[in-house]
Amino acid sequence: MEQTRNLEIFLVATPGLEAPLHAEAVEKGFESAKIMPGGVSCQGNWTEVWRANLSLRGANKVLVRIGSFPAVHLAQLDKRARKFPWAEFLRPDIPVKVEATSRKSRIYHAGAARQRIERAIAETLGATISSDAELRVLLRIEKDICTFSIDTSGEPLHKRGHKPAVAKAPMRETMAAMFLRECGFDGSEPVLDPMCGSGTFVIEAAEIAMGLNPGRSRSFAFENLHGFDSTAWGALRQPQPQSETDVVFYGSDRNAGAVDAASTNADRAGIAAHTRFQTRSVSDIKPPTGPAGLVIVNPPYGARIGDEKRLRSLYGSLGKTLASRFSGWRVGIVTSNQSLARSTRLPLLPPGPVVDHGGTKIRLYRTDPLP
Repeated sequence: MEQTRNLEIFLVATPGLEAPLHAEAVEKGFESAKIMPGGVSCQGNWTEVWRANLSLRGANKVLVRIGSFPAVHLAQLDKRARKFPWAEFLRPDIPVKVEATSRKSRIYHAGAARQRIERAIAETLGATISSDAELRVLLRIEKDICTFSIDTSGEPLHKRGHKPAVAKAPMRETMAAMFLRECGFDGSEPVLDPMCGSGTFVIEAAEIAMGLNPGRSRSFAFENLHGFDSTAWGALRQPQPQSETDVVFYGSDRNAGAVDAASTNADRAGIAAHTRFQTRSVSDIKPPTGPAGLVIVNPPYGARIGDEKRLRSLYGSLGKTLASRFSGWRVGIVTSNQSLARSTRLPLLPPGPVVDHGGTKIRLYRTDPLP
């Protein structure tokens, strides 16, 4: 693993959240970051690949392009795959999973192409091919150009490694972090989630304020690549000095089990001192003492939980409570249904882009500070 090698790095975004991921990558100093279909591309060496996995809150995966060549039929693909320098990246003792896609190419059968790559790796490197291997090699054939990438993350990056308890219909951590960014949150103001579930928005907000790396509690697939430098990685992942903050982040939910889960998760994440969770219905929430901040909420959508008529009443109650008690606070509401968002009767700004949340199309509806 040549540390100085300049690599093409691709940060996979949640569809619709490419722009905030790009803003985060630029803010964190990733070189040549630019928005591409499906995510953000940037340049860097292997240390930058590690840093992307460790520090980026909005990326779902970090892929590294390791090479490409033209091929117009399977025999040519087979021959060139056998000459590819797999040993520069992969280890013979680590199982590999191969995935392939093909678009606008004479090699149109992705399954047959995948089999050729699997055989080439198995016979030239000696690595085991396994459908449940954590290390993935990706082949993309587009317009007769075959491109190989490695998924350096392993498990998706929303799995932070310190959140065992999950409530019903959870918001993924990567999405929550990007919605916070879209609401202008920078860690300097309180955040309140009145339907907090397992605490995702509140915990992400507290971690951002404290300057904690999202990947600090987990392992990554790149640790199993050839030439991986565990000493250098250990130095990079050393805990950073925490940002001093006296800001507190609040979550409430009418479900006591969800509140217990959120408290457990905050404790596991090491941020319990900066969070407060309580069992409370939406109509009972009050702003904490101190400066105004951001109320952000991911209410039920109807597509998943509950019916729309009941939900209109819930959204109406939320809007009424916020309008009457939260003067000066900004609001962010994540929902799949524009008419439900309007049921709050809050002064909503134009909605954000459509975001794919596990097949449900959702959007962020924001307000300026409430009068």
